[in-house]
Amino acid sequence: MKDSITTNKMGIENIPSLMLKMGIPIILSMMLQAAYNIVDSYFVSGMDKYVGIKGAGELGNTALTLAFPIQMLIVAISIGTGVGINALLSKSLGAKDTKKVSKIAGNAVSLGLIIYFVFFILGILFINIYVKTQTGNEAVLNMTGSYLRICTFLSFGIIMFGIYEKLLQSTGKTVLSTIAQISGAVANIILDPILIYGLCGLPAMGIRGAAYATVIGQILSMAIAMAFQYSVNKREIPFHFSNMKPSLSIIKEIYAIGFPAIVMQALMSFMTYGVNIIFGRVSEGAVTAYGLFYKIQQFIFFAGFGLRDAITPIVSFNHGMGNKKRVKDGIKYGIIYTEIIMFLGIIVLEIIAEPFIRVFDFSKGTATLAIYAMRIISLGFLFAGINISGQAIFQALECGSGSLIVSLLRLLIVPLPLAYIFTLTNNAKSLIWWAFPIGEFVAFIAAIIIMKKIFRKNGLTKTETEEVFL
Repeated sequence: MKDSITTNKMGIENIPSLMLKMGIPIILSMMLQAAYNIVDSYFVSGMDKYVGIKGAGELGNTALTLAFPIQMLIVAISIGTGVGINALLSKSLGAKDTKKVSKIAGNAVSLGLIIYFVFFILGILFINIYVKTQTGNEAVLNMTGSYLRICTFLSFGIIMFGIYEKLLQSTGKTVLSTIAQISGAVANIILDPILIYGLCGLPAMGIRGAAYATVIGQILSMAIAMAFQYSVNKREIPFHFSNMKPSLSIIKEIYAIGFPAIVMQALMSFMTYGVNIIFGRVSEGAVTAYGLFYKIQQFIFFAGFGLRDAITPIVSFNHGMGNKKRVKDGIKYGIIYTEIIMFLGIIVLEIIAEPFIRVFDFSKGTATLAIYAMRIISLGFLFAGINISGQAIFQALECGSGSLIVSLLRLLIVPLPLAYIFTLTNNAKSLIWWAFPIGEFVAFIAAIIIMKKIFRKNGLTKTETEEVFL
């Protein structure tokens, strides 16, 4: 065990190439995950003739938009918990604390099961109440409720995959976590038309088919990630059932890092929920347009998040080893690579905005709003690169509060009030989209200030700090 930790690639390989080796598989898998969210919307938009309801496709996409905050909240809590697990495991591996590594893994599984139980209960008690706060349209209400009940009752797949994914990533085995995620995504894409439209002799299930395709894919990803953990990864992270007994000290350490990440991810859920209500003041088409753009945006953001998930264990591992140079290089190249991803995202979305939106079976008004969203909101990606990489760095250096501040600014404090103010103007349909790039810019300024303070705290000189940004 000691030898495997001593020779872990995160402590010895060249940082720029290591970050690409670890990051590219995660980026590809997360981009595929974002792609199948878009595929869901595509197949749902074409279901009119299969379910026999005129306009069912656009209503279905509105339902997906209204359901999205709850799905994001589930992901937020599982991923945020996973972030804490990942950073704590990576640091313990770097410090060669084998006993603690095993204890963290056992508590991680227990936390995943507890999270699932909570969402199962919430799905029973609060789905209808939640949906009614966003729409009075009976058809949309029924579609959203049906979709969410399936996704919450069977949410153990996405929750436990989030846990096992981080166990694999903490030892640098990002290819294995990618295989698990891609397998589930492919299953989802294949099952979508079959279950939504009723192909291969099955009945057309409409929006419920989209939900079942989603959860089946998630359960498959979970099963494969579990298999990898208990076979390939068991040497570096041994698992013992006795370590599933909750340890208050371990849980505190996990959430000292992970709680700000949970809040950060949950803010995306709250922001979307708030946007759904605010944009509903403009039109139902604005809600649908934003929901589609959000999924397209995720294609770019998930690429950045994939690299973020490589930055955290690399920086955290070397921080645990006390190797300041490798910590500095991990920060520097993490920022550079994330900025490149976001800049390419701006170019791509500006080019494809109109032809891409025309693929969906939307009304002319909704399509126009979606094009506005793509062309205006994507301008904020340039600032988002620092915000995303900064959050990974803050978590790795045990300053989760920095992530929280940046997230609050870019997702809640700035964009929601601005969006509401813009709805009060005569040009609301064109102005509301500007709330998001403005939020990213304000958060960018805060991220730079916080980052410099953390670097000084961790012993980086002024010259070394300048090297990070230049």
